[in-house]
Amino acid sequence: MSANPNSPNRAYPLERTRNIGIAAHIDAGKTTLTERILFYTGMIHKIGEVHEGTTVTDWMEQERERGITITSAATTCAWMQRPEEGIYKAYEGIKMRVNIIDTPGHVDFTAEVERSLRVLDGAIAVFCGVAGVQPQSETVWRQATKYGVPRIAFVNKMDRTGADFEAAVQSMRTKLGANAWPVLIPLGREDYLKGQIDVINHKAVIYLDNDVMGSTYEIQEIPEEFKASTEKAYADLVAQMCDLDEELGMMYLEEKPITKQDLKAAIRRQTIANKFVPVVGGSAFKNKGVQFLVDAVMDYLPGPLDIEPAKGLNPDNVSETILAPSDDNGKFCSLAFKLWSDPFVGKLVFFRVYSGKLSKGDTVYNPRTNKRERISRLIQIQADKREDIDTCYSGDIAAIVGIKNITTGDTLCDEDHPILLEPPSFPDPVISMSVEPKTKIDQEKMGIALQRLAEEDPTFRVFTDEDTGQTIIAGMGELHLEIIRDRMLREFKVEANSGKPQIAYKETILTPADGEGKLVKQSGGRGQYGHVICRVTPNERGKGITTENKVVGGTIPKEFIPAVIKGFNEAVLNGVVAGYPVIDVHVDIIDGSYHDVDSNEMAFKMAAIFAIKDGLKKAKPILLEPIMKVENITPDEFQGDIMGDLNRRRAKIMGIETKGNLCTVNAEVPLAEMFGYATAIRSLSKGRSSYSMEPSHFEQVPEQVKAAILDQKH
Repeated sequence: MSANPNSPNRAYPLERTRNIGIAAHIDAGKTTLTERILFYTGMIHKIGEVHEGTTVTDWMEQERERGITITSAATTCAWMQRPEEGIYKAYEGIKMRVNIIDTPGHVDFTAEVERSLRVLDGAIAVFCGVAGVQPQSETVWRQATKYGVPRIAFVNKMDRTGADFEAAVQSMRTKLGANAWPVLIPLGREDYLKGQIDVINHKAVIYLDNDVMGSTYEIQEIPEEFKASTEKAYADLVAQMCDLDEELGMMYLEEKPITKQDLKAAIRRQTIANKFVPVVGGSAFKNKGVQFLVDAVMDYLPGPLDIEPAKGLNPDNVSETILAPSDDNGKFCSLAFKLWSDPFVGKLVFFRVYSGKLSKGDTVYNPRTNKRERISRLIQIQADKREDIDTCYSGDIAAIVGIKNITTGDTLCDEDHPILLEPPSFPDPVISMSVEPKTKIDQEKMGIALQRLAEEDPTFRVFTDEDTGQTIIAGMGELHLEIIRDRMLREFKVEANSGKPQIAYKETILTPADGEGKLVKQSGGRGQYGHVICRVTPNERGKGITTENKVVGGTIPKEFIPAVIKGFNEAVLNGVVAGYPVIDVHVDIIDGSYHDVDSNEMAFKMAAIFAIKDGLKKAKPILLEPIMKVENITPDEFQGDIMGDLNRRRAKIMGIETKGNLCTVNAEVPLAEMFGYATAIRSLSKGRSSYSMEPSHFEQVPEQVKAAILDQKH
C-alpha cells in the first residue's frame, strides 16, 4: 500500500469514512433509527415515520403501504464529531462521511441483508428492548459473523412498557454468544426514559423535555441513584477489556493508569477484531440516544483502512490469492452487490469499491464474462434520489447506470489486473406458485418483467414446468411472491393470475446402494454404448451432491468421466419419489465398460442417468419438507389456543417463555402447514398475537402426508 492511500481530490479521507448497515429482526426499529441519523446529520429537515409512510429509506410504494422494508436502501450523510468536555474524540470538530444501508427485517427478503453485509465494514445490530434477541436477530447476526462484520448493538424501544436493558444484553450473550457489554446505558426506562449514562466518561446525557425532536441535550453529573450501577458497569467493562486486549492487559498488570482514551482504543481494537460488541441503549422513536450511538459508530466501528484487504482469486489461476487493499492509488477492484431497475434511469448496478478509483469514461472488466464495459454515468444514491458524480473512490458505495451482462456478485476490475472477489451466497427458494398472463398482450410483457425481477433478486427464480407448460415463480415466502406480483402490476403493467403456492420439497436417501445403467443402441451404422456402475451414499445435511471417480483399470475412459458427472447432476434435478430435486447424496463412480467405436459422451451421460436413478430407488429414498422456526408472542390468556393450533399444524414446541403477561412460544413447524397462519392467529387472539418465522432445516415427511403429496402430484 502506498504511504498515503487517499487521492488528493476526495472530499473525505478513508480514515474518516464509515460504511455501515442497520440490521435486525422485523419491527425492531431499523428504518426509524436510519431516519433519525439522517435528521441529526442534517441530511433531512423533517423526521419521517414508518407508520405514516414518510421515511426516506422506505421509498417504494409497497414499503410505505405495508410499513415494512422490502429492499435495502443506500444513503450517505456527514457527521460532525462533537467536542464534548472530557470526551475523547479522534476527529473532533471534523466531519466524517457515513454510508448507510438500511436492510429489511422480514425473512422473505433475507437476500437484501446478505448482500449488504457482504460489502459493509461494520453494522449496527438493533434489538427490541422488550423482546431482546428474536429469531431474525439470530439470522442477521449469523450473516454478519459469516462475513466477519464488526458490530455495535443498539437496544432500541427503551421507552416501551416492559423494556429491560439488562435482560436484552444478557440474551445477546446467551442466544448469540456475543461478548456484549454496555458503553451507553439508558437513563431510566418506559415513560421515565431521560437519556443515557456514558459509562466511560461517567456523565449523564439528559434530553430536554421541551425539545421533542431530541436535538437538545445536556451533559450532567450522573444522578445519585445510578452512581453505584455505573461504577459496576465501568469496572466490568475495564475487566473485560483487560482480559481481551493485550495492550490494556499489560497496562493493568504494570499498574499503569488506564485513561478513557486507552479504554476506547482497546474497545475499538477488539470490536474490529470481532471479539467484542459495545452496547448502546435508547429509543429511536422518542429521539433519545441516537447522537451518541453515531459517535460510538465513529469511535468503535472500522473504516475501510481498518479492515483486512479484500481477498480474491486470480481468474487465470484459481489457486492464487490476490489482495485488494483500500487505496485510491491501487488497481481498480469492486464488487457489484445489487441490481435495480429504475423507472427513470434504467438498470442500476450498486457496487462497493475496494481498491483504486473509477471515473466516468473509464472501462471496467468483468472476469466472469471476459467482457469490458465503458462507464458512461456514475451515481451517488440517496435512497430513491440520484446525484450524478464524476469519480468514486476506494471505500465508496455508488451505482453505475446502464451496464450490461452483469449479475449480483460479479467483480468489476482493471483488465490488466483481473481478480475474482467472493460473491455473496443466497439461500434456495422454499415456495413456488404458477402465474399466467390475463391477456395475450400481457404474455410478452410478463416474460420481460419476470426476467428483470429475477436479475435483481437472487432468491427469486422463474422456470417452466415441463409437465404442464406453466410458468412457475419461486421465492422465500408468501409475502415475497406477493410483492413480486404487485411489482409486476405497478412497475411493468402486467396483469397476471396466480395459482396456489407450492412447497419446494426435496428428496434424499437413507442407505447406501449400488446402481447400474446401460445404454446399448444398434441402428445399422454407428451405435451408442455406455455402461456405468455407481454407488450412492447419504451425505451430511447441507453437503449437497458430491461425486468421486473410483474407476480403476480404465473401464470407463477418462475422457468420458465429465459426461458421467454431468449425467449425475442432471438426474438429481428430478428424484425418484415424486420428481423433486435430490439433495445431500454422495455418488462414487465405481465401474463400467465401453465400446471402442460406439461409446461417446452422450451415451455415457445417459448411462449415468440410468445408473443413479437405479441406485436411488434401491437406497430407501425419502421426501423432505422445509421446516420453519416460528416464534409466537401472545398474551397469556391465548396461550392454550395458540399452542393447540400449532399442534394441529404438526408443530414441535421447542420452548415457552413468559415475560410479564406475554408468553413467547418457540416451535418448529412444516412450511406446508403455515399457509393462512396470520389470519388464524388473528382470529384466535382477537388480533393481539404476533409471530415471525424463518427457514430452519429440512425433515422427512411423515408417511400419511407423503401419500397426500403424491396424490396431489399425480
